[in-house]
Amino acid sequence: MVRRAVCDDRGVNEIPRGTLQQQTFYELVGGEETFRRLVHRFYQGVADDPELRAMYPEEDLGPAEDRLRLFLMQYWGGPRTYSDERGHPRLRMRHAPFKVDRAAHDAWLRHMRAAVDELELEPAHEQQLWDYLVYAAASMVNTPG
Repeated sequence: MVRRAVCDDRGVNEIPRGTLQQQTFYELVGGEETFRRLVHRFYQGVADDPELRAMYPEEDLGPAEDRLRLFLMQYWGGPRTYSDERGHPRLRMRHAPFKVDRAAHDAWLRHMRAAVDELELEPAHEQQLWDYLVYAAASMVNTPG
């Protein structure tokens, strides 16, 4: 077994390889509070956007906000509450009933960009998050135009 030496005020200790915990992206960016802020700000934009708002059949956006927050938290290494409550994400299937065209894609990203900017993450973390969001938005498009 390969060991790594760590020195602290008690002397040198050997730590077996593979036992050191690495932080998840979820933890690195601030955990649940960061994702709560991100998604809440995003849905503030959605609430005032007639095109996107029409995609939400619920009068109250709170349940949709909860679902997106739980999904993103799980995706980035947080609690598995989303899957425990709803099963596999199946994002494309869940969005299939809605017309998601380029305009909806652009509006979604516009509101998400505002939300990401307000987080003031470290640049590398912001880029990693943004790259995923751009990918996710593109993969939801199901209607030409």
